[in-house]
Amino acid sequence: MLGHLAERGAEIVRDVDDAEVVIVNTCGFIDSAKQESVEAILEVAGRKGKGRLRRLVVAGCMAQRYAGELRAEIPDAFIGLDELEQAPAAVLGDLEAGHLPDQRGALRLYDHDAPRLLATGGVYAYLKVAEGCDNPCSFCHIPAMRGRFRSRTIDSLVAEAQRFEAAGVTEAVLVAQDTTRYGEDIGLGRAGLRRLLESLLAGTSLPWIRFLYAYPATLDEGIFALMRAEPRLAPYLDIPLQHASRRVLKAMKRGGDARTYRAMIERARAAVPGLAVRTTFIVGFPGEGEVEFAELERFVDDVRFDHVGVFTYSWQPENPGAGLGDPVPERVKEWRRRALMKRQERISRERHRALRGTRVTAVVDGASPESELLLQGRLAQQAPEVDGRVLFSSGGARAGDLVGAVIRKTYAYDLVADIERVVHPAPVRRSLVLPSLPVLPVAARCASERPALPALARGARGGEATGVWGGGRRPPRVG
Repeated sequence: MLGHLAERGAEIVRDVDDAEVVIVNTCGFIDSAKQESVEAILEVAGRKGKGRLRRLVVAGCMAQRYAGELRAEIPDAFIGLDELEQAPAAVLGDLEAGHLPDQRGALRLYDHDAPRLLATGGVYAYLKVAEGCDNPCSFCHIPAMRGRFRSRTIDSLVAEAQRFEAAGVTEAVLVAQDTTRYGEDIGLGRAGLRRLLESLLAGTSLPWIRFLYAYPATLDEGIFALMRAEPRLAPYLDIPLQHASRRVLKAMKRGGDARTYRAMIERARAAVPGLAVRTTFIVGFPGEGEVEFAELERFVDDVRFDHVGVFTYSWQPENPGAGLGDPVPERVKEWRRRALMKRQERISRERHRALRGTRVTAVVDGASPESELLLQGRLAQQAPEVDGRVLFSSGGARAGDLVGAVIRKTYAYDLVADIERVVHPAPVRRSLVLPSLPVLPVAARCASERPALPALARGARGGEATGVWGGGRRPPRVG
């Protein structure tokens, strides 16, 4: 979406007060996210006509699913998940009056030749390998918004990763709603993600590659041998388990239990020295009593994860499991969340303490928010935005450099280190805008790509956006 806007000449600003048009990109996964999205819409709507702001556009999952209801909150335009190339028209007011996105689940699959703005700044960039989800989890209605699971081709993903490399990116982070299912729908079987990782390692020189959002039932454990053999593949396993009690997991319509999860993680750690394991849990799900929560606590103590996130269950009428109700009081949910996080905080502190005095390799992300004079970065065992960080108390480097450092101090989530040397200089950082590419010949597309999918973000539909600024209008400032 930002790529289409930047390519058409819009100036992207971070401060709402500087913007003439604001796009609110919404999330509809849990109730608090929906409420936050609505509050943001109302806040921006209240600013219209005051200062520079003259237009409000709503995008994302809530636009895809709830545009009819949101229309009353005064947005000027909506952009659905399947119409990101319409962003310039939405910003300029060129969409037809009353336009609403298709309120069913998304169908499209955007490809490497769509324009893109690397909004993360360029040290790392997210590579979306698939869209949608086929899992039946009773706490989640993502399939209703994002549609059926559909993979991009390996050629397309390698091409986009090569564009990252040309732009000066140090780390590619693979994401999807179910990353480890990658390729099943295009004939690659259970080894699809492994084949993709092998192709990315062979087809690029990106210093770091990692994947997030593994699903226990679709994880190909052959990836662990690849991770051990390839230093560029981060020793990192992000695998949201959601719970450890079989009773709760059954209600969630998920397989596994504490025993099978523990055994899987033991195999992973045995195969990959220095592996970091991250997971997330949901507390307060229907059926979680004191016994089930105690089992989850014991599981966390036994496994000793490197990173854990804990969420309280968010009942929503759209969820497949809405009929289970919401019997656990909110105060109990919050108490359990805090108790589990406190337990994990102790574990994280102990695990980090063992790193004191060790020499490590880290990526420099740039200046810390606390001070432009203080650099921060991450170990390969720390994913961007969700895990802790390394603060560099001495030594110099550029954003994107891989540095050798010594850990001096440790805390529950963050580490403090001294930079000793640059072991891999950052690539030359070029433009953060990846422009759209010409249409690929039909013969170049993967023969196993599902024909039922509509055209990707290329070809005729992409061309319709050409010249949306029309009439000599100056491209607006967009926040």
